[in-house]
Amino acid sequence: MEVKTLLQRLLHARRAPRPQPLPEPDEKLALGALMVRVAMSDRDYQLAEISRIDRLLGRLYGLGPIEAARMRATCEKLARAVPESDRFAHLIRETVSFEARTGALAALWEVVLADGSADPAELHVIEEVREALGLSEEDSAHARAAAERS
Repeated sequence: MEVKTLLQRLLHARRAPRPQPLPEPDEKLALGALMVRVAMSDRDYQLAEISRIDRLLGRLYGLGPIEAARMRATCEKLARAVPESDRFAHLIRETVSFEARTGALAALWEVVLADGSADPAELHVIEEVREALGLSEEDSAHARAAAERS
């Protein structure tokens, strides 16, 4: 009986669909993955943060709600698969203008502030990303102020 069960499991595993490979991140997916990383950093990934990420992705990239949610889901997978935040930040730094980098940091601040509080773990990720983006503390303060106005 054990051999039969083992064979059934092996056959089933062979027929099971393989997960789709993750796309190579571009600056859009990199920013989305950083938004997810910031939101998850306090180990309390709330609906307010998820909704804010979806709205940001929609606003920044002209996506409808379903497309933005799909993009976020891909970004969640990327955030889990790539442990270093600076890899995403460097990709953004190398491919977009200074203004776009400060805009990216403002989007990250919006995610931090989405649940009404800035957790130390979220602030740590923001600081790490700010440095990797090549932005100053003053740039971060301006980005935060812009996020607070949004």
